[in-house]
Order: sequence, then C-alpha cells, then structure tokens
Amino acid sequence: MSKVKTSFFCQNCGTQYAKWQGQCNACKEWNTIAEEIIQKQEKVAWKSEPTPSSKAPRPLKITEIDSAQEVRMDTTDGELNRVLGGGIVPGSLTLLGGEPGIGKSTLLLQISLKLPYKTLYVSGEESQKQIKMRAERITPNSDNCYILTETKTQNIFKQIETMQPEIVIIDSIQTLHTDYIESTAGSISQIRETTAELIKFAKETGTPVILIGHITKDGNIAGPKILEHMVDTVLQFEGDRNHIYRILRSLKNRFGSTSELGIYEMLGSGLREVSNPSEILISHKDEELSGTAIATTLEGMRPLMIEIQALVSTAVYGTPQRSTTGYNAKRLNMILAVLEKRAGFRLGAKDVFLNVTGGISVDDPAIDLAVVAAILSSNEDIPVTKGFCFAGEVGLSGEIRPVNRVDQRIQEAEKLGFDTIFVSKYNKITLKNTGIKIELVAKIEDVASILFG
Repeated sequence: MSKVKTSFFCQNCGTQYAKWQGQCNACKEWNTIAEEIIQKQEKVAWKSEPTPSSKAPRPLKITEIDSAQEVRMDTTDGELNRVLGGGIVPGSLTLLGGEPGIGKSTLLLQISLKLPYKTLYVSGEESQKQIKMRAERITPNSDNCYILTETKTQNIFKQIETMQPEIVIIDSIQTLHTDYIESTAGSISQIRETTAELIKFAKETGTPVILIGHITKDGNIAGPKILEHMVDTVLQFEGDRNHIYRILRSLKNRFGSTSELGIYEMLGSGLREVSNPSEILISHKDEELSGTAIATTLEGMRPLMIEIQALVSTAVYGTPQRSTTGYNAKRLNMILAVLEKRAGFRLGAKDVFLNVTGGISVDDPAIDLAVVAAILSSNEDIPVTKGFCFAGEVGLSGEIRPVNRVDQRIQEAEKLGFDTIFVSKYNKITLKNTGIKIELVAKIEDVASILFG
C-alpha cells in the first residue's frame, strides 16, 4: 500500500506549501493554510477508450487548420446568448458565479427546462422534490430535462454514460467530490480535481458543461484562482437581492466578447429577459425635477439610456461629503475640481451625492457630461429640459472630448423619443437626416449657458 502523501494549501488562493505557516506569502491572508491529502489512485474518473488507429497529435501549419466556425447551441434565452457570444459552444466549460440567493440555480434550471436538447441537471445542494417545486413555478412540463441529486463524480459519470445527455449542468462545483482525492468537498484539491475530470469529459465528448460556483465575501469565485483559468467562460450574476433586476456579465470568454451585458427581472415565475433596459434605467415622472440628467452609454454592442441623479447641498458639518452609487468616486472628485477651477462653480464647500438609477455600475467616460449637467442642475435648482440627453467625456481643462460610436448613441436616443443630444463638437458624426437635434459643445461653459441661460 502506497504511503499517504499530504501537502498544505491556502484555502483562499490555492498556493501550495511544503509545511504549515501562519500567513500565506501569495495573498497575505492569515490562518488560511490547511493540510490536505493529495495521494491519488492510478485510475481516472473519465477515460475514453482509445481506438487502434488513434495517433498522437502532430503540429500543423496554421494555414492547414480548418477554420470552419463552431456551430453554437441556442439556449432559447436571448440575454444569455448575447453574453456567451451567440450560444453555447459544444465541448465548452462555463462557470457561473454569484451571491447566495441571487438566482443562479433559478436561471440555469429555467434554461434547462426550455432547452430543446437532452439536459442533465445535477444538484448537490437540493433534493429532486425541491427542484420539482421550483420547476413547476417556471415551466409546468419539460421532457428534455433530467434531474440527478449526486455529489460523487464517479456516480455522475455512470449516469452520463447511461443517458448520453447533450448538455450537463452542475449545481454546484463546490459540492462535488471524487474518490481519488481524500479531502472534503469544497477544498482546493477537490475543486481542482473534479473540475479537471469535467474538462476531460467535455473536451473528449464535445458535451458542454455549465458549472455554478460559490463566491467569497469579497465577491470573488470561491476556490483556487486556477478554477477560472481552467474553464472557457466565466459569467457573473449580480444585483441586489432587495431589487428585482439582475445583471449577467461575462468576465472571461474564449468564444466571444467580455463586454456584453444581460439584464433580467426576477418574478415569481422565474427570470424575465429585459430586451429594452432603458425602460428600467429611466424613471418615469410627471413633473420635472432638478438634479437629473439622461446619459447614453454602451455595454458591449448594446446602447443604454441611463438616468444620473445628483444632489448638491451646503455642507452642514464643515467637511463636504462626496458619495457615489454606481459611479467612480475618484472621477466625481475630478469633475468637481474641473467645475471649480475651469468653470468657476463654487462647489468646494458643498455636499455632492451622485446616483446611477437601476442599481447598475457604469465605467463609460461618456456619461461625464450627464454627471456635470445633473450636478449643475441641482446646484442651480433648475431642472434639465425634458427631452435632453448627453454623451461626452470631460477633460481636465474643461473641454468636452469625443466618445466612441457616437452614431449608435444618437440613434438610440432618437429611438427612445429624445429631441436633443449634447455631444462634443470634435466628434465625427456620419448620420444624416436625423430626427433628433444634435447640439455640438466644446466646453463645460457652453453646456451651462444652453441649459441654464
């Protein structure tokens, strides 16, 4: 009998050590290093039978490689298809992370119930009856979805060989364990080994596998960082559990763009796709209020209209506060300094609060001009004219800089019924005969004089 081998792993980042120590040298966390058994048996969990004619792969010239586009599997979910880059690629491994209770299991169960493919949904967290109760709220009947409650990979692969599914969903990777690693489920060794077995299965059979992953208190996917390197696609499902809207982002995608965004609305009957996000990002009000401005932003290929809200008031306690929600606080400080230095607005002794409605975070610098308009509107207590929207970046000298894909932003604003859009005069606009008025501005002072006279 072979001697049991052990090693020490950091439970936070996965770094391996020969002996125990108090602090991890890689991530600087304390008391995260634990001993794990790493002695493995010789056999592996998933092994395809080699054919007599099989040969070792040989190197090919790049011109000899077949460049035929991979046929994708339609998920019947427009938002998920967009984020994945057009659908699920056969043989791919996708990892979906998110906070507890955000709706990860609901999203994948809903998709598995609607897929036209034979789908195996493996759950290590819920019983078959629990899943059935949730499934009845979403879709009453589905003949393509099979539910398996199992955590041992050897048993899962036996069922896979029996039923030959076209898609496999694992909920969640932290609950799986294999007999060939003697450590608890969810440990570094188990996550690494079970994921490696699933990758081998996916690549050899061409069956796509979707994994659900837990996240840590910092918002990162639990387990070793190598888990994110091993899979083909990493998706993040985020949002506030107190709000009904959920956002699906792509953090890594070997088959598409990582800048796409999917938006869902959480209902009692499951998740509804939001095809027009501007309907939830712009509040509907009867009267005009100061401190609000509409910005045009882009998430991947999708243009969005978002509402910026600002509140400027006299600092009560002497030290002015700067608070932001969904916007970079340092960028707000920079814009306030530009308004003070270049445009002469005295905001140094005033509290400034900024909010992006809808609960989303925006990094697009093109919303700077809307931020300026909202702040000045609140400071002057004069509402921005209804029907105005903004797309421009603010520079340190107070100039309005051009933004990318301005034509697409203008078309979106026109489609939603806005009558005037403010853009930089240095933008090259190719659109002709538009129904929206394009106001070209060069400096912050130009915007302030048009808005507030």
